[in-house]
This record gives sequence, structure tokens and C-alpha cells, in this order.
Amino acid sequence: MSGNMSEGEGLGLLGHAVRIPESPDEAVLEFVPNPHPRTHYLVRFTAPEFTSLCPITGQPDFAHLVIDYVPRRKIVESKSLKLFLASFRNHGAFHEACTVGIARRLVKEMAPVWLRIGGYWYPRGGIPIDVFWQSGPPPEKLWIPEQGVAPYHGRG
Repeated sequence: MSGNMSEGEGLGLLGHAVRIPESPDEAVLEFVPNPHPRTHYLVRFTAPEFTSLCPITGQPDFAHLVIDYVPRRKIVESKSLKLFLASFRNHGAFHEACTVGIARRLVKEMAPVWLRIGGYWYPRGGIPIDVFWQSGPPPEKLWIPEQGVAPYHGRG
């Protein structure tokens, strides 16, 4: 079941034991109707233990992801998002590909009013890489809190 769920349709992942998808392409994102479609409000998902693999070395990379979005007609079901994000743990891709790819897939399937992602990656080769993307300007008068992730500063 993909993003084309109508009201009353069952969710394939919710309430069932499921395995983590082998890859992001295999992962299924599920959606439910927005309970407040005429109201602009912010939804935030935080994934402080996101993991993927370096496509060159195969070593694990770790990030703290913050996904903010303003829903339109549907909202992403959190278990499906968790499984989608977990599917990256055996996926080789650079930080930029992971961060922007997650955001673009959500935008494509959910069609939110607005979405932004902050990927706060832990150092690779001694250099932390932070990646940020948003779908466009946020709606006027929307309260957008800071993402709350401090820049990496090492042990100091």
C-alpha cells in the first residue's frame, strides 16, 4: 500500500510484525488522511540514530535527522516512516543522497504544503557534514521552531 490510501482503508504495516526492508526502494510509506486539512500546522519527526553506509568504504555513517512538514491531505504513518528510515542501515549512499532523497520521496508521495529536513551527520574523516533541504518557502505565519540540534563540536 502506497500513498494512495483512502479513508477507511486498512494500513498494511500498522499493528503487524514486519521486518525492516532491505533497501529504501523496497520500503513502503503509508499515509492516513490529515485530520485538520484546512489548518497549517507543523509535524516534526526526529530520528537521532539514523544509520546508512558509506558507499566507498562500507563503514556505517550516523546522523540525527529532523523532518518538519506541513501536511496537505495526508500525513505519513509513523511506523512506515520508521521502517523506511531503518532501511538505510544497509544502504550505501553519501550523506547528501540520503538526506535529500528522504525528503524528495516524502514530497513525491505525500505532497505536503511544505517540508524541510536537517541531516546532522557525525564526522566522517574528521569532518562533520550537515545537509539541509526544503521544498520551498514555508507558509506565512507558520510557527517553525529551531531544529534543536547543536552543531558538532567534538570533545571540547
